[in-house]
Amino acid sequence: MALIGYHASHEQFKPSELLTYVSMAEQAGFQAVNSSDHFYPWSERQGQSGFSFAWLGAAMNTSSLPFGMVVSPGPRYHPAVLAQAIATLCEMFPERFWVSLGSGEALNEAITGELWPAKQDRNIRLKESVEVIRQLLNGEMVHYKGSFTVENAKLYTLPKIKPLLIGAAVTAETAGWMGGWTDGIVTISKPIEELKKTVDAFRQNGGDGKPMYLKVQLSYARSEEEALMGAYDQWRTNIFQGNVLGQLRTVAEFDALGELVKPEDLPDKIDISSDTDFHIEKIRQYKELGFERIILHNVNRDQKTFIQDFGTKVIPQVI
Repeated sequence: MALIGYHASHEQFKPSELLTYVSMAEQAGFQAVNSSDHFYPWSERQGQSGFSFAWLGAAMNTSSLPFGMVVSPGPRYHPAVLAQAIATLCEMFPERFWVSLGSGEALNEAITGELWPAKQDRNIRLKESVEVIRQLLNGEMVHYKGSFTVENAKLYTLPKIKPLLIGAAVTAETAGWMGGWTDGIVTISKPIEELKKTVDAFRQNGGDGKPMYLKVQLSYARSEEEALMGAYDQWRTNIFQGNVLGQLRTVAEFDALGELVKPEDLPDKIDISSDTDFHIEKIRQYKELGFERIILHNVNRDQKTFIQDFGTKVIPQVI
């Protein structure tokens, strides 16, 4: 079985709106929620960037679902502070929170003014951060000097059950690198053959038997034109490779890059259709690859129609 989740996109909606959508999603039969975490949106058209940790406390208190979050330890969140935030949520909401940790994007992390490292250096920092966060969640006194410094850090508020520390990987190369030292992996949807390479790389390099999560980027509306143009309006800045997106520093740069995209470029990157059977088949293919949590991100702005129609027509067919 795979849990079918709803993605709460803080780049696109106000935190108060997302509380409403989470409530609607739970009532409609969605089984989990995933939260993004950005300082900036990827486009002026998206236009939001609420603080995810504050929102999670409110959202998890008004819902009974498990929640996850994609976040980057780095200049914006020192790993010790991030460990404290994770521990606090897990103490309040036992066994209901998982965290996905990635190497980050300049758009969010470069706001501190520190030198933005190359991807290889960011990966080193990520692995070191996961090790430090684990130690802190174990209640250890931590002293560390590496890509960052920790001095005399110990958490006193600890969860009884520690959360999974999931690695966020877009490419097969990163997935393979993470296989041996993360508790699982989260990646994004892509053509099935490409996605299979990511899965195989993770499993063959220490990840076999560990949980795998998938964030599906889709656009659903009740007409093909609405589905396509809704994706084009909101998500055309997000379809480029990670080594490009990770280096851009401003919303204006993302919007400038998005001007190069045409609507017909999107279906290879986003599951776009007004046909719920199309989305059912896609989700079944993802399940066959072994993903146990499949988070659905409807990238257009019409969340109510998506939640309503997927609750009645899609989720009953795929759980």
